[in-house]
Amino acid sequence: MSTLAEQPCYTLINIPTDAEPPTEMQLRTDLEKGDVKSKTEALKKTIQMILNGEKMPSLLMTIIRFVMPMQDHMIKKLLLIFWEVVPKYTPDGKMLHEFILVCDAYRKDLQHPNEFIQGSTLRFLCKLKEPELLEPLMPAIRQGLKHRHSYVRRNAVLAIYTIYRNFDFLIPDAPELIAEYLEGEQDMSCKRNAFMMLIHADQERALNYLSSCIDQVTSFGDILQLVIVELIYKVCHANPSERARFIRCIYNLLNSSSPAVRYEAAGTLVTLSSAPTAIKAAASCYIELVVKESDNNVKLIVLDRLVALKEVPAHEKVMQELVMDILRVLNSPDQEVRKKTLNLALDLVTSRSVEEMVLVLKKEVVKTNNVEHEDTGKYRQLLVRTLHQLSIKFPDIATTIIPVLIEFLGDSNEAAAADVLVFVREAIHRFEPLRNLIISKLLDVFSTIKAMKIQRAALWILGEYCTTSEDIQGVMTLVRQSLGEIPIVDDELKKAAGEVSEDDTMSGGNIQRLVTADGTYATQSAFSTVSTAKKEENPPMRQFLLDGEFFVGAALATSLTKLALRYMTLHTDPKRQNAFLAESMFIMATVLHLGKSGIPTKPITDDDVDRIATCLRVLSEQSPLMTEIFNTASRNSLSLMLQAKMAEEKEAQQAAAKKVVKVQADDPIAFAQLINKNELGATENMFELTLSQALGMTNKKENDPMGASKLNKVTQLTGFSDPVYAEAYVNVNQFDIVLDVLVVNQTSDTLQNLTLELATLGDLKLVEKPQPLTMAPHDFCNIKANVKVASTENGIIFGNIVYDVTGAASDRNVVVLNDIHIDIMDYIVPASCNDSEFRQMWAEFEWENKVAVNTNIHDLRKFLEHVIKCTNMKCLTPEKALQGDCGFMAANLYAKSIFGEDVLANLSIEKPAHLAADTPVQGHIRIRAKSQGMALSMGDKINLSQKANKAAQPEQ
Repeated sequence: MSTLAEQPCYTLINIPTDAEPPTEMQLRTDLEKGDVKSKTEALKKTIQMILNGEKMPSLLMTIIRFVMPMQDHMIKKLLLIFWEVVPKYTPDGKMLHEFILVCDAYRKDLQHPNEFIQGSTLRFLCKLKEPELLEPLMPAIRQGLKHRHSYVRRNAVLAIYTIYRNFDFLIPDAPELIAEYLEGEQDMSCKRNAFMMLIHADQERALNYLSSCIDQVTSFGDILQLVIVELIYKVCHANPSERARFIRCIYNLLNSSSPAVRYEAAGTLVTLSSAPTAIKAAASCYIELVVKESDNNVKLIVLDRLVALKEVPAHEKVMQELVMDILRVLNSPDQEVRKKTLNLALDLVTSRSVEEMVLVLKKEVVKTNNVEHEDTGKYRQLLVRTLHQLSIKFPDIATTIIPVLIEFLGDSNEAAAADVLVFVREAIHRFEPLRNLIISKLLDVFSTIKAMKIQRAALWILGEYCTTSEDIQGVMTLVRQSLGEIPIVDDELKKAAGEVSEDDTMSGGNIQRLVTADGTYATQSAFSTVSTAKKEENPPMRQFLLDGEFFVGAALATSLTKLALRYMTLHTDPKRQNAFLAESMFIMATVLHLGKSGIPTKPITDDDVDRIATCLRVLSEQSPLMTEIFNTASRNSLSLMLQAKMAEEKEAQQAAAKKVVKVQADDPIAFAQLINKNELGATENMFELTLSQALGMTNKKENDPMGASKLNKVTQLTGFSDPVYAEAYVNVNQFDIVLDVLVVNQTSDTLQNLTLELATLGDLKLVEKPQPLTMAPHDFCNIKANVKVASTENGIIFGNIVYDVTGAASDRNVVVLNDIHIDIMDYIVPASCNDSEFRQMWAEFEWENKVAVNTNIHDLRKFLEHVIKCTNMKCLTPEKALQGDCGFMAANLYAKSIFGEDVLANLSIEKPAHLAADTPVQGHIRIRAKSQGMALSMGDKINLSQKANKAAQPEQ
């Protein structure tokens, strides 16, 4: 008897498990005496029962006598499935005599006037594995090649191909027959099948045919073109000398009307030739595909191919010439596509193409101005960041970028404005010649800034970098305009009491007293051209202060202190010095007074009071030390931060550059003539590789070479003394989990209807119910179960094994299984984001899980490394911030799941200095995520890993 693995694989049919199986008598009656409908139903049930393992030998003759002569199409179709699955041999291995009659029926169907019956019979013969049945049918199968209908001819080619592949003695002249047939065939699907057969059966004939019609390839249908690309790839890989003969054909196929053919042809061209013209042609083809294809997934896949091309050092120069073409992809509305495109363009841009790229990006920036869409803000942010990186890479173009970007500061999208300010701060520090331009632009735009954070940061920049008397005066003017009438408390009380006349609210309420160049006050109305103004409208900074946002007040005090101290050095006239000092101190005092008055919605915090009071004291005392701190130390700390950032970027670039594999001196020389094909990475068959990837057969490199990691994933489900022993190997793929369960019958009884019943908890879903089995005494078998995963959550699979014992009158026996816990670490990958994105996500995510540190690790750094290792998260806190030993540590961690879910963690740990050296680390880990499951699962993981470490520590 053949083993289970050697038996033919049949068509799979889903069987409802809750249906009551009919008896053999019922089925025989329906098949003999029923009408067409009842015969159809009876035949369906028979097929289902045979697929379930029932033999039903007595029904075979009934079906041959009463069902086979019928002409109904549905019955004909079902009969083809029935002949496929029914047992055809006696227990001693001889063919059943009844199949002589069946074989005659096949022949009649092959000569049937209806092309559907003829074609579907030919298709069925592809699945037949019995040469005794096929031999008498060969003349009729050959005749199918001359049929008038393409459906029959197409299936005849397939039938000849499978018969030649399995039993070539039945049709030894198949390649000549198909080659001859191919010359006269016109239908594309038939040609494709015939050509496909020649590729696998007789490659030389396929090449001769291709050579004869190589000029007409572009006029062929896409299905045939795809097969031609595959043949050329295989031939050129096996025999590189053939490249010159066929590479022109691949070039022609780059202009095919089918996107699939163009994609495959471009991929093949890159593997066959590394000439710059070939790379340029393939890359241009990819770019056209991305621009014209509407599906975002396709765009991302093709962009990945472009990124892969760029990563080959030899191709980089060619790709750099195409950077402007790549930017055409920005017309796509999808955020992910745009992000990938900008990153690719940024890597490829050179000093020759940078100006053009900046022009394109400026146009894109302008396009986002009037469009209000949920992704517009994010896209604007992306553009700002790209321009920022460009100006740092190529400082010469900063002058053209800065004016465009500063316009964004008044933007309603705070994230984009914040990115602009980060850029402006870096530019003003690095590029001294641009300072005047930046300051003048900032002064122009300051009054349009609506967001508090942006105004605060702009004030800092103005306070730090305004060096001329005119600029300092300009800042003071803007501050007074932003605060409105001061003292604020008196003004607000007057407004509340209604003492301010209508005329005052229109003009006087917004009159600003400004310090002129000679130190005297001048009067200027902000609404001199406006006829009416609403009483409620307050200038922006005044409104922030009234809303209780006094951090702006503290920032304002710092900036005014810097400006006043600088003003003192610029002017020697005591009158002007004192006027400016008095003005600055008056503004600070009015902010302090307002904070304590109870008018704002929230009172001023003690921190802000201290800050403003310190600034007042600095201005009144004017000690050289404080002047030094305010005027130089602040800028030095910014300089240090920017230097650290540059050093990090440089390190990242060097790390990326290190990936290029260089040939070592002691590497063995690879002779192409002597090496096995599977040893050369470059000659790995691309088509076979992609097929194995699609089937999930690629071997992942395990960290453990001995394969012990596989044993770690085996979970024992029952005890050794249970009547049925079971253990499961949990194989986690990207979106599904395969449980391979070994079941052992430890009793001396035959167990019938043994079923593995599983259920899931969490975001898991059981795909199919395992089929019941019959197990002999002390027998064992493997049962597979598939579980789909929908999100990153700690899932639990639980269940039991139920079975009946032969001859026992008792109820069904049950063995309860242990739970299988699914580890979320298989779905979590490290990811990176900048500080502002981290803070934004931290504020947005509503689920937080606070985990207390409970470990016996004594070192803060080791504990951080342990958490990173256990959780697959990436530490965002730079290395410099973690250096040194001060008794406490704070670090931000970030990771993403393969389902696109974010998880953030903040590690706050300490080890007080007064405690002993062997005292464990103390503190908390806060986890934040969008979904509750993710936050809880990650917390559980950290808790478990702490405990695991605790258990393992004493052994070391």
